[in-house]
Amino acid sequence: MSVSKSAPFSIIIPARYASTRLPGKPLLDIKGKPLLQHVFDTATNSQAKSITIATDDDRIAKCAESFSAKVVMTSTDHESGTDRIAEAVTLLELDDDEIVVNLQGDEYGLPVTLINQVAECLYNNPDKQMATLCEPITNLDDYNDPNTVKVVFDHDNTAIYFSRSPIPMRRSGGLPDHVYRHVGLYAYRAGYLQEFTRLPACELEQTEALEQLRVLYNGGKIHVNIAVDKTGIGIDCIADLELARSEK
Repeated sequence: MSVSKSAPFSIIIPARYASTRLPGKPLLDIKGKPLLQHVFDTATNSQAKSITIATDDDRIAKCAESFSAKVVMTSTDHESGTDRIAEAVTLLELDDDEIVVNLQGDEYGLPVTLINQVAECLYNNPDKQMATLCEPITNLDDYNDPNTVKVVFDHDNTAIYFSRSPIPMRRSGGLPDHVYRHVGLYAYRAGYLQEFTRLPACELEQTEALEQLRVLYNGGKIHVNIAVDKTGIGIDCIADLELARSEK
Protein backbone atom coordinates (compact mmCIF):
# COMPACT_ATOMS: atom_id res chain seq x y z
CA MET A 1 0.00 0.00 0.00
CA SER A 2 1.43 3.40 -0.95
CA VAL A 3 0.46 6.95 -0.18
CA SER A 4 -0.68 9.18 -3.01
CA LYS A 5 1.80 11.91 -3.87
CA SER A 6 -1.05 14.36 -3.28
CA ALA A 7 -1.24 13.22 0.35
CA PRO A 8 2.04 14.24 2.03
CA PHE A 9 2.48 13.46 5.69
CA SER A 10 4.96 14.21 8.44
CA ILE A 11 6.39 11.91 11.08
CA ILE A 12 7.02 13.04 14.64
CA ILE A 13 8.93 10.68 16.95
CA PRO A 14 8.33 11.43 20.64
CA ALA A 15 11.29 10.35 22.76
CA ARG A 16 11.88 10.71 26.48
CA TYR A 17 14.74 9.60 28.68
CA ALA A 18 12.70 8.59 31.72
CA SER A 19 11.34 5.06 31.68
CA THR A 20 10.41 2.99 34.73
CA ARG A 21 11.64 -0.30 33.30
CA LEU A 22 14.32 0.90 30.88
CA PRO A 23 15.81 4.30 31.81
CA GLY A 24 17.40 6.02 28.84
CA LYS A 25 15.60 3.64 26.50
CA PRO A 26 16.04 5.64 23.25
CA LEU A 27 19.82 5.58 23.75
CA LEU A 28 20.18 1.85 24.40
CA ASP A 29 22.44 0.10 21.92
CA ILE A 30 21.05 -2.48 19.49
CA LYS A 31 23.55 -3.91 17.03
CA GLY A 32 25.83 -0.90 17.18
CA LYS A 33 23.21 1.85 16.96
CA PRO A 34 20.96 3.50 19.55
CA LEU A 35 17.32 2.40 19.46
CA LEU A 36 16.28 5.91 18.45
CA GLN A 37 18.45 5.77 15.33
CA HIS A 38 16.87 2.47 14.29
CA VAL A 39 13.44 4.11 14.51
CA PHE A 40 14.63 7.18 12.62
CA ASP A 41 16.15 5.03 9.87
CA THR A 42 12.80 3.28 9.43
CA ALA A 43 11.08 6.65 9.15
CA THR A 44 13.52 7.83 6.45
CA ASN A 45 12.46 4.91 4.26
CA SER A 46 8.80 5.94 4.42
CA GLN A 47 7.06 8.41 2.12
CA ALA A 48 7.04 11.10 4.81
CA LYS A 49 7.97 14.59 3.64
CA SER A 50 9.55 15.43 7.02
CA ILE A 51 10.73 13.61 10.14
CA THR A 52 11.17 15.29 13.52
CA ILE A 53 12.24 13.93 16.90
CA ALA A 54 10.45 15.64 19.79
CA THR A 55 12.15 15.38 23.17
CA ASP A 56 12.69 17.22 26.44
CA ASP A 57 16.14 15.76 27.14
CA ASP A 58 19.49 17.14 25.97
CA ARG A 59 21.06 13.67 25.88
CA ILE A 60 18.44 12.47 23.40
CA ALA A 61 18.74 15.68 21.38
CA LYS A 62 22.52 15.26 21.08
CA CYS A 63 22.11 11.63 20.07
CA ALA A 64 19.56 12.58 17.38
CA GLU A 65 21.77 15.35 16.04
CA SER A 66 24.67 12.88 15.77
CA PHE A 67 22.80 11.09 12.98
CA SER A 68 21.54 14.37 11.44
CA ALA A 69 17.93 14.13 12.65
CA LYS A 70 15.81 17.26 13.04
CA VAL A 71 14.95 17.88 16.71
CA VAL A 72 12.48 20.08 18.55
CA MET A 73 12.79 20.59 22.30
CA THR A 74 9.50 20.30 24.15
CA SER A 75 8.25 20.80 27.70
CA THR A 76 9.23 18.46 30.51
CA ASP A 77 5.64 18.51 31.80
CA HIS A 78 3.98 16.32 29.18
CA GLU A 79 2.15 13.25 30.48
CA SER A 80 2.10 11.42 27.14
CA GLY A 81 3.77 11.23 23.76
CA THR A 82 0.60 12.66 22.21
CA ASP A 83 0.94 15.82 24.29
CA ARG A 84 4.58 16.10 23.20
CA ILE A 85 3.62 15.70 19.54
CA ALA A 86 0.91 18.34 19.87
CA GLU A 87 3.49 20.84 21.13
CA ALA A 88 5.84 19.85 18.32
CA VAL A 89 3.05 20.49 15.78
CA THR A 90 2.75 24.03 17.18
CA LEU A 91 6.51 24.60 17.13
CA LEU A 92 6.73 23.33 13.55
CA GLU A 93 3.75 25.49 12.52
CA LEU A 94 2.06 22.65 10.65
CA ASP A 95 -1.21 23.32 8.85
CA ASP A 96 -4.35 22.04 10.57
CA ASP A 97 -5.12 19.57 7.80
CA GLU A 98 -1.63 18.08 7.63
CA ILE A 99 -1.41 14.38 8.44
CA VAL A 100 0.99 13.58 11.26
CA VAL A 101 2.13 10.04 12.06
CA ASN A 102 3.08 9.33 15.66
CA LEU A 103 6.01 6.90 15.44
CA GLN A 104 6.96 5.81 18.95
CA GLY A 105 10.66 6.03 19.73
CA ASP A 106 10.76 2.43 20.95
CA GLU A 107 9.29 0.73 17.84
CA TYR A 108 12.18 -1.46 16.72
CA GLY A 109 11.88 -3.18 13.35
CA LEU A 110 8.51 -1.71 12.41
CA PRO A 111 7.89 -2.31 8.67
CA VAL A 112 7.86 0.95 6.78
CA THR A 113 4.77 -0.24 4.91
CA LEU A 114 2.74 0.24 8.08
CA ILE A 115 3.76 3.89 8.39
CA ASN A 116 2.64 4.55 4.82
CA GLN A 117 -0.52 2.52 5.38
CA VAL A 118 -1.74 4.40 8.44
CA ALA A 119 -1.14 7.75 6.74
CA GLU A 120 -3.07 6.65 3.65
CA CYS A 121 -5.93 5.34 5.79
CA LEU A 122 -6.46 8.77 7.32
CA TYR A 123 -6.09 10.54 3.97
CA ASN A 124 -8.74 8.29 2.41
CA ASN A 125 -11.18 8.85 5.28
CA PRO A 126 -11.69 12.60 5.60
CA ASP A 127 -14.60 12.06 8.03
CA LYS A 128 -12.23 10.53 10.61
CA GLN A 129 -9.98 12.42 13.02
CA MET A 130 -7.46 9.62 13.46
CA ALA A 131 -6.34 6.33 11.94
CA THR A 132 -4.64 3.31 13.48
CA LEU A 133 -3.90 -0.35 12.75
CA CYS A 134 -4.63 -3.78 14.18
CA GLU A 135 -3.68 -7.40 13.57
CA PRO A 136 -5.47 -10.70 14.22
CA ILE A 137 -5.08 -12.40 17.60
CA THR A 138 -4.45 -16.10 17.06
CA ASN A 139 -4.01 -17.51 20.56
CA LEU A 140 -5.96 -17.47 23.79
CA ASP A 141 -3.07 -16.22 25.93
CA ASP A 142 -2.81 -12.96 23.98
CA TYR A 143 -6.60 -12.62 23.95
CA ASN A 144 -6.71 -12.83 27.76
CA ASP A 145 -3.57 -10.75 28.39
CA PRO A 146 -4.42 -7.22 29.69
CA ASN A 147 -1.19 -5.95 28.14
CA THR A 148 -2.58 -6.88 24.72
CA VAL A 149 -5.05 -4.13 23.83
CA LYS A 150 -8.05 -5.35 21.84
CA VAL A 151 -10.07 -3.28 19.37
CA VAL A 152 -13.56 -3.77 17.96
CA PHE A 153 -14.67 -1.85 14.86
CA ASP A 154 -17.78 -1.58 12.70
CA HIS A 155 -18.53 -2.39 9.03
CA ASP A 156 -16.98 0.93 8.00
CA ASN A 157 -13.74 0.21 9.93
CA THR A 158 -14.63 2.82 12.54
CA ALA A 159 -13.46 1.95 16.07
CA ILE A 160 -16.25 1.00 18.47
CA TYR A 161 -14.09 0.32 21.54
CA PHE A 162 -10.58 -0.46 22.74
CA SER A 163 -10.03 -2.56 25.85
CA ARG A 164 -7.53 -4.52 27.87
CA SER A 165 -10.30 -7.04 28.51
CA PRO A 166 -10.96 -9.89 26.06
CA ILE A 167 -13.42 -8.38 23.56
CA PRO A 168 -15.54 -9.45 21.85
CA MET A 169 -16.20 -12.34 24.24
CA ARG A 170 -17.83 -15.51 22.99
CA ARG A 171 -20.51 -16.54 25.46
CA SER A 172 -19.59 -20.22 25.10
CA GLY A 173 -15.91 -19.46 25.77
CA GLY A 174 -12.74 -19.89 23.74
CA LEU A 175 -11.13 -17.60 21.18
CA PRO A 176 -13.70 -15.87 18.97
CA ASP A 177 -13.29 -15.43 15.25
CA HIS A 178 -12.14 -12.03 14.03
CA VAL A 179 -10.56 -10.72 17.22
CA TYR A 180 -7.86 -8.08 16.85
CA ARG A 181 -4.88 -6.66 18.74
CA HIS A 182 -4.46 -2.91 18.49
CA VAL A 183 -1.17 -1.78 16.97
CA GLY A 184 -0.13 1.49 18.62
CA LEU A 185 0.69 3.41 15.46
CA TYR A 186 -1.43 6.53 14.88
CA ALA A 187 -2.03 9.13 12.20
CA TYR A 188 -3.75 12.39 13.16
CA ARG A 189 -4.73 15.60 11.49
CA ALA A 190 -2.59 18.30 13.08
CA GLY A 191 -5.55 20.50 13.98
CA TYR A 192 -7.33 17.65 15.75
CA LEU A 193 -4.22 16.95 17.83
CA GLN A 194 -4.57 20.41 19.35
CA GLU A 195 -8.27 19.80 20.07
CA PHE A 196 -7.60 16.38 21.58
CA THR A 197 -4.96 17.55 24.04
CA ARG A 198 -7.33 20.24 25.34
CA LEU A 199 -9.97 17.63 26.23
CA PRO A 200 -9.94 16.36 29.82
CA ALA A 201 -9.19 12.70 30.41
CA CYS A 202 -12.47 10.77 30.66
CA GLU A 203 -13.33 8.03 33.16
CA LEU A 204 -13.11 5.28 30.53
CA GLU A 205 -9.60 6.39 29.58
CA GLN A 206 -8.51 6.44 33.21
CA THR A 207 -10.07 3.04 33.96
CA GLU A 208 -8.50 1.25 30.99
CA ALA A 209 -5.35 3.45 30.85
CA LEU A 210 -5.98 3.88 27.12
CA GLU A 211 -5.70 7.41 25.82
CA GLN A 212 -7.56 6.70 22.56
CA LEU A 213 -10.80 6.19 24.49
CA ARG A 214 -10.87 9.96 25.05
CA VAL A 215 -11.42 10.34 21.30
CA LEU A 216 -14.40 7.96 21.23
CA TYR A 217 -15.89 9.38 24.44
CA ASN A 218 -15.95 12.85 22.90
CA GLY A 219 -17.52 11.74 19.62
CA GLY A 220 -14.36 11.49 17.53
CA LYS A 221 -13.89 8.79 14.91
CA ILE A 222 -10.86 6.52 14.56
CA HIS A 223 -10.36 4.53 11.37
CA VAL A 224 -8.98 1.03 12.03
CA ASN A 225 -7.28 -0.99 9.29
CA ILE A 226 -5.75 -4.47 9.44
CA ALA A 227 -1.96 -4.16 9.14
CA VAL A 228 -0.56 -5.26 5.79
CA ASP A 229 2.65 -6.52 7.46
CA LYS A 230 3.67 -8.09 10.74
CA THR A 231 4.70 -5.53 13.35
CA GLY A 232 8.14 -5.10 14.90
CA ILE A 233 9.21 -5.29 18.53
CA GLY A 234 8.04 -2.62 20.94
CA ILE A 235 10.96 -2.28 23.38
CA ASP A 236 9.26 -2.08 26.77
CA CYS A 237 11.42 -4.29 28.98
CA ILE A 238 14.76 -6.12 29.18
CA ALA A 239 13.29 -9.21 27.48
CA ASP A 240 12.25 -7.11 24.47
CA LEU A 241 15.70 -5.54 24.30
CA GLU A 242 17.42 -8.92 24.43
CA LEU A 243 15.13 -10.25 21.70
CA ALA A 244 15.94 -7.31 19.44
CA ARG A 245 19.66 -7.71 20.07
CA SER A 246 19.53 -11.44 19.29
CA GLU A 247 17.61 -11.16 16.02
CA LYS A 248 19.60 -11.90 12.88
